[in-house]
Amino acid sequence: MLSAPPASRGHTAGLTVAALVAFAANSILCRLALGAGAIDAASFTTVRIVAGAIALVLVGRLHRGPIAPDGGTWTEAFLLFLYAVAFSFAYRSLSAGTGALILFSSVQITMMVAGLRAGERPAPRVWAGWLLALGGLVGLVLPGLTAPSAPGAALMGLAGVAWGFYSLRGRGASDPVAATRGNFARAVVPALCVSLICTPAMHGSTRGIALAALSGAGASGLGYVLWYAALRGLTATRAAIVQLAVPALVATAGVLFLSESVSLRLLGSATAIMGGVAMAILGRSPTPIPRPAEPA
Repeated sequence: MLSAPPASRGHTAGLTVAALVAFAANSILCRLALGAGAIDAASFTTVRIVAGAIALVLVGRLHRGPIAPDGGTWTEAFLLFLYAVAFSFAYRSLSAGTGALILFSSVQITMMVAGLRAGERPAPRVWAGWLLALGGLVGLVLPGLTAPSAPGAALMGLAGVAWGFYSLRGRGASDPVAATRGNFARAVVPALCVSLICTPAMHGSTRGIALAALSGAGASGLGYVLWYAALRGLTATRAAIVQLAVPALVATAGVLFLSESVSLRLLGSATAIMGGVAMAILGRSPTPIPRPAEPA
């Protein structure tokens, strides 16, 4: 199944599923806050990152007593910030479907090219699963596609590239909690700078701030810890492909929690995405990508 010893395959699979659920929850929270105009994009990003940093400090205290030295790097922190701020500002001018297609296409290209450059050679079954899942994504978002604005498309593409590189670097994290905590803490600095620059446009209701805090503390902070932990058992190719399941999970959550309607298109697209992801994950393991060296 996954390129890991048998004893750790189920653990990696569980971490991956939990991380993907967190990503889907994050998309729902972002949609509720930014789509309704409950808070501006800069404030949402700052509250999200600050809440994530605080939550991870608390997690460190609960599980370890005195806080262990933080991991992470300034490079990873900047990639995290760049993803979060570009994502927030992009959705001011993009529809949900267009944004999802640009974001996940950018993530796929970034991570799969990196895997190929590092020597990964996915089996034909993996490529077939990827094409099936990608086709399902297009089918899922197609009715919501509109001609994107150039700035919005560029920002969402930038968000996807930043997230792709952040994920690739996360494969070298020996302590996911410390690495993610350090990255969030460092990312607070540029986030506050953007908020200061955007002060004239700043606004936020209690609901908007609460949604941003939930996004940061739970779906982002703890979700990214799970993702960093899962990445240790995934190749770059498979880490890219499994993320195509997120839009299907978001659509399912919309049906369950936002009273959105069920359609044959949704059922067919979700089946194609999940089937393609399963086909890729169950394929023969490709040559693993070398993990980045631990920072000195």
